Amino acid sequence: MAVWCTHSICYGFHCMPTSEGHNDVFSALYTHWAMPPKQVIYDFACTLGPYCMTREGDFFANTDFIIDLFHAPGYTKCSPACFLKAYAGADPRLKFINSSAVECGNSVLECIRKSVSYMGQYRAMLYMKTFISINN
Repeated sequence: MAVWCTHSICYGFHCMPTSEGHNDVFSALYTHWAMPPKQVIYDFACTLGPYCMTREGDFFANTDFIIDLFHAPGYTKCSPACFLKAYAGADPRLKFINSSAVECGNSVLECIRKSVSYMGQYRAMLYMKTFISINN
């Protein structure tokens, strides 16, 4: 899992032995930020928000959990209040956010996925750190 800003800069990453879950995102935010970001743009934001608020409500009290434009059309069971379009209606600055930066960054990582799968953990982490540093 990698954490990206809206300018396609990777803040960090960690390896997960299983598929990504809410606790992975929650743990990354809670353990690596002294103050949480004002907006978390994530494809499952409609469920990540309540997950984070239930565990550390004071820490995430001023954080908006927003579904990016790319994934929003596929979410029919989530409230439209979670969509970036709704937030952009209230805060026009959000219209200019690159909400697909994560998708762009992950597509770059896709090109090393096969190589990393054949490496041990130490070498894979070193390889990923170097690759991300060069791309940043």
